[in-house]
Amino acid sequence: MIGGRRSLQGRKPGDRRVRVERPHAPYFRYTGRGQLTAREAASAPTTPAGKAWVTIRGFFVGRPLMSEDELGERLSKKKALAIFSSDAISSSAYATEEILRVLILGGAAAMAFGLEISIAIAVLLIAVALSYRQICIAYPTGGGSYSVSKRNIGRTVSLVAASALLIDYVMTVAVSTTSAVEQITSAFPVLFDERVLIGIAALSLITLGNLRGLREAGNIFAVPTYLFIGSALLMITVGVFRIFVLGEGSSYAPQLSEQVSGTIQPLTAILVLRAFAAGAVALTGTEAIATGVPAFKPPESRNAAATLGVMAALLGILFIGITLLAVRFGIAPIEVPKQTVISQIARNVYGDGVLFYLFQAFTAVLLFLAANTSFNAFPRLLAILAIDGHMPRQFALRGDRLAFSYGILVLAGVAAALIWYFKGETHALIPLYAVGVFIDFTISQSGMIRHWLRERSPHWRQRLSINAFGAVLTGTVAVIVTSVKFFDGAWLVMALIPMLVALMSFIHRQYAQQEEELRVRDEGPVPGPHREQRVIVPVNGINRAVVQAVNFGRALARDIRAVYVTDDLEAADTMRARWERLLPDVPLVIVESPYRAVISPVVAYLDILDMAWPPDKEAPITIVVLPEYVARHWWDRLLYNQTAKRLKAALVGRERTVIADVPYRRGH
Repeated sequence: MIGGRRSLQGRKPGDRRVRVERPHAPYFRYTGRGQLTAREAASAPTTPAGKAWVTIRGFFVGRPLMSEDELGERLSKKKALAIFSSDAISSSAYATEEILRVLILGGAAAMAFGLEISIAIAVLLIAVALSYRQICIAYPTGGGSYSVSKRNIGRTVSLVAASALLIDYVMTVAVSTTSAVEQITSAFPVLFDERVLIGIAALSLITLGNLRGLREAGNIFAVPTYLFIGSALLMITVGVFRIFVLGEGSSYAPQLSEQVSGTIQPLTAILVLRAFAAGAVALTGTEAIATGVPAFKPPESRNAAATLGVMAALLGILFIGITLLAVRFGIAPIEVPKQTVISQIARNVYGDGVLFYLFQAFTAVLLFLAANTSFNAFPRLLAILAIDGHMPRQFALRGDRLAFSYGILVLAGVAAALIWYFKGETHALIPLYAVGVFIDFTISQSGMIRHWLRERSPHWRQRLSINAFGAVLTGTVAVIVTSVKFFDGAWLVMALIPMLVALMSFIHRQYAQQEEELRVRDEGPVPGPHREQRVIVPVNGINRAVVQAVNFGRALARDIRAVYVTDDLEAADTMRARWERLLPDVPLVIVESPYRAVISPVVAYLDILDMAWPPDKEAPITIVVLPEYVARHWWDRLLYNQTAKRLKAALVGRERTVIADVPYRRGH
């Protein structure tokens, strides 16, 4: 235990007591022999700049949480539905419009097929949801298709699944944000020119909310999600009543006469397939729950599976209902002024009053928050990849609020760049969307087929048939979506996937090589130092920092020498005389530098020492001790230690060389 005892005299003669002093108590908690647990104070910065940064970060992000607090950050089913399902549910706000954008080319007759296409997509949704319920139960550690394919198919295929999923998560953020802005501009056309700024500002707020941690994100996002669901279901109910009971409705012919004049194409299978591929964006986000199973409260698997079922049911009802209203009310996309399909439905049902603007607000907020699905799943997938050595290890680190902060920031940056590049237009981003997710669906279902064949657990035949049907169905859709959207932008996704796979494979090889180089065999005690060591102290004169560095070097090895580089021989003679008087036991090597270089002569001198070593003996380890003066203020750092920093940069990675910084602080 760290600390000491001090005997104290009591009030009465002969009274004595012992006070145990534990100077570590404010910073550490003693938890066992040779084991301490750091308190919050041990992680607190000591510099004024560091303290200021912690104060600012605490204001925006919140106080740091302990690792034990993670269970308290787990999500209930109600909050998880809001967080993980907001992407899938919000896609009902634009999936119908994407179908109608394609069918409008076929005229009024083609537009009527929008309902049948939405029903077909809903059937596909049911198959995917049932398949992913199996994954939630079989793989409670999360990771979704990546974990499934890694264990059942192979590493390369798992990296393809992970790459496709990462791309889809980024596209989810960009598409959801731009679609939300379009709902705002549909209600307030005057804001159309500011759509990019609005989107990036909203994305920044979502990022900040996620950096604060899951529980607070759930509190922020639950209310808008349920407000949208409630208002959308009410809109569908009222609309269905007006259509089937009151007999209201209208034909597409008047609305399309001006928009498609001279552009009508015959209704063909290709046109229907293109509309199906466009509407398939409704299924994006379905896999997020399977990826984020560990974020649920126990029992994680059952809670995740139940949430997935509720999400699929809600999405199917909303998607078919909105498409039904659009077709029966004869609603088509309007570009100028920009009016989304769902905003036209809301205006038709609710009128141009308060209810309409409330619905638009709920829809816009939900779409903004739909990006939150990716903000939970994308960093978690990156963390899993980092743990497996396929991504930089920083992505596996949790921030102060137990969130994967690095992954959150990367996702926000890439999505913001896409919004800016595509000028905030949802339709321009859609061709890049949904391609990766169907590749991911197919891989995950194929992996589950091998899982059930290998495990043969109870009811495995029933589970196998579900995943086999899902694999065939999603594989077919993946081919359709990719081929139909290929020249519209899907080619970019198909090019990015192998590039990401190559990058992750390269990172994995680098980590594997490093691990092999640093591996210690488990055979007996680790031997002590067996090489000779020598110490080199580059100096610029004689001062307290240099003396402290020399004393440190004396403790490391008997072979120690100082090196002084100069282009002034008179100054060198003065330096030698003073050195021999003050530090006579440490040899001083003076290196004249007529070309006024400082760093290169020191490195060359070290090379000469190595070459002069007998070839039949192993060269010693060279410890370069750098004296550094610790500046009192941040602006002083520009004035000190610049040469030491350059020398350190030149020596990093040099064979058999160790660099030691010896800081000198005023008053030491």
